[in-house]
Parts: sequence; structure tokens; C-alpha cells
Amino acid sequence: MNITAARFDIDVALRRWYVDPYLLVPTMALLSLGLVMVASASFSFADYRFGNAFFLVKRHMFYVLLGCTAMASVFFVSANWWAKYSNLWIFMSFVLLVLVLLPGVGREVNGSRRWLAVGGMTLQVSELVKVAVTIYLARFFAKNRNVLADDWRKVSGIMLAMLVLFALLLVEPDYGSVVVIGGIFMTLFFIGGASLGLYTSLVVAATTGLWFLAEAAQYRLARLISFLDPWADPYGAGYQLTQSLIAFGRGEWWGLGLGQSVQKMHYLPEAHTDFLFAIFAEEFGFVGVVLAVLTFIGLIARIFQLSRRAMAQQQWYAAYLLAGFGVLISGQAFINMGVNAGLLPTKGLTLPFVSYGGSSLLACCMAMGLAMRLSHDLHDRSQHAERWRHA
Repeated sequence: MNITAARFDIDVALRRWYVDPYLLVPTMALLSLGLVMVASASFSFADYRFGNAFFLVKRHMFYVLLGCTAMASVFFVSANWWAKYSNLWIFMSFVLLVLVLLPGVGREVNGSRRWLAVGGMTLQVSELVKVAVTIYLARFFAKNRNVLADDWRKVSGIMLAMLVLFALLLVEPDYGSVVVIGGIFMTLFFIGGASLGLYTSLVVAATTGLWFLAEAAQYRLARLISFLDPWADPYGAGYQLTQSLIAFGRGEWWGLGLGQSVQKMHYLPEAHTDFLFAIFAEEFGFVGVVLAVLTFIGLIARIFQLSRRAMAQQQWYAAYLLAGFGVLISGQAFINMGVNAGLLPTKGLTLPFVSYGGSSLLACCMAMGLAMRLSHDLHDRSQHAERWRHA
């Protein structure tokens, strides 16, 4: 086989789009599950609130279509293009987080100012910020991976930027997003080559800071106390959690069946958003919960597997970005499920791909579109190397 023919075969292979089934299938399964469960959990609430039982499920269906369109669009955009404009994404993140706090611009719901009104819809800024920050951090750590252990100026600069970002999120307040973005930062900082002493000091400082913030606000402290013993105040601070636990208990092994939940009938607040997983547990039981958890595990394991493959190929930006997305999806899923099951204090985080919420759905689909593009690029490089070995 001559060199010209080998190069022709490589060019043909590189023009073929590889869509990773280990990313696509679980993602579509979770989106489908979310559509079914939002319909089941929102009928009574939508009928009472809007006079139309299908109001929320129609909106969620639109969000699913929008998310799938965004996922496909991002897939066909080079991953390097996102890295090229990473400074712009982080700048826009700061701008949006400031805008959402301005009176008359940001929209306040349940005491939190996290939303912007855009074209008749509401945009939760922090959801898109999570993706933008992950792209920025992946680019930063890939570019500076050899100097992080020695150059304190770069370390202090990125830490200062994160502190400002966290401060803006806490003013909203959005404690859950601080935890998720903080987890992404700590993960990428660790695999990016930070010194052990600096990393340990940062972990201690972050833990102390989070505990201080929890005690500084009365509502956060109340959530912590109610989480430890929700039955001490079942009609007050512990109401949501006790109703969620009742839903889990009613589900038993096999569940009550689709549409048969009782807790969604105005007993459990936010049944179609933050506590949708509890309704799912009530209707599909322990077996359904295990299958849903396994689906998330399969998706997240594939993302981290691709991150390791990128490291093996020394594609550091791809490796860090995939690791960041893995932490983003796994962190939000773990926190949401943990809150629903009474393992963690209440946080305003949705279940990725499943809960009602257009901003979260859009952000997660964009992240998966970019992850699938990185998988395509890694697959092409592997095919390229394999063909040259046999040329």
C-alpha cells in the first residue's frame, strides 16, 4: 500500500462522523425518561396553576427539542473553537451574573434572583455559566499544566477569578451551583498538576468557607438541621424532605405504576423539578431507581473513560474538558438524588436531562454535544494512527 493511497483513506475516514453510542444512547434514554416523568408529575399542578394539565409537559417537550438541537449543533462545531474564545465565555459569565442581580433586569422567584427573561422564557444564568466555566478552566489548565506547581501568580489569578464568581452566585443566592463549580475547579486543579501542599491547603480553606457560609445564613442552617432530622419539624423546615421520603417508601420494590403517585397531588412541592426523582421512585420503585442510577453511571463512566483516553493521547484540553463535564453531570445527579433520598441537605439543583427546567436541559445537552464531538475527534485520531501503522 503506497503513501498516497494511505493518505486518501485517512482523509475519507476523517470525513466520517462518529457518534459515540455510549454517550448518545444513555443521554436519549434520560431525556425520554424525563419527558415521561415531567408529564406524570406535572398534570395536577399544571391543571391547578394554569388551568391546562398539559401546559408544563408541552413546554418541557419544547425544551427537549431545543436541547437536542443545541446538542447536534455543538457536535458539528470544532472543540478548539470553544477553547479559542474561552476568555469571552468567562467574561460573558461575569456579565450575566451581574445582570441577573440588577433590579428590573433579573427575575426573582422564591427569594432567589437567578433568572433573566428572554423572549417570553426565563433563563437561569448559572446553568450556562457552569458550562462556560468548565470550558474556560479546561483551556486554562491545559495551557498552564507545566507551571501550576511553581507559578503562584497564575494560581492566585485563577483563584481570585473563582472567588469573584462564587461571590456573585452566593448573592443570588445559588449555593448548589457554588458546590458544583467548586467541585469542577478542584478536580481540574488536581489533575492539572497542582502541588499536594497547595491543594491540601485549598481543600481545608474551601471546607471551612463552605461551613462558614452555611452558618452565616439562617435558611441554610435550617436546611442543615432539617436534613439531619426532618421528622422533628415535618410541617415546617422538614416538610419537603419528609414528603419525599414518603414517596420513596410508597414505591417499595416495584412502584405504584406510571401516573399512580399520590405525593405529586400537591403534597410534595417542586414535584416536577427538584424532587422529580422522588416521584419516579414512588411510581417505579427500587428497581426503577437502580436502573436510572445505572444509566447515569454508564454515561458518566464513559465520559471519564474518554478523558483518560485523551490523556493517553496527550490531548490535555480534551482530557480536562471531559473530566469537567463528568464532574458536572455526576455532581448534579448525585446531589439531586441525595437530596431526594434524604442523604444531603436541600439544594436547588435539578436532575440532569430529567427534571423540568429549560436552562438546565439546554446546558446539559450542550455539554453532551461537546463531549460527543471530543469523542469523535479522539476516535479519528485513533483511526488515523492505526492506518499509518499499517500503511
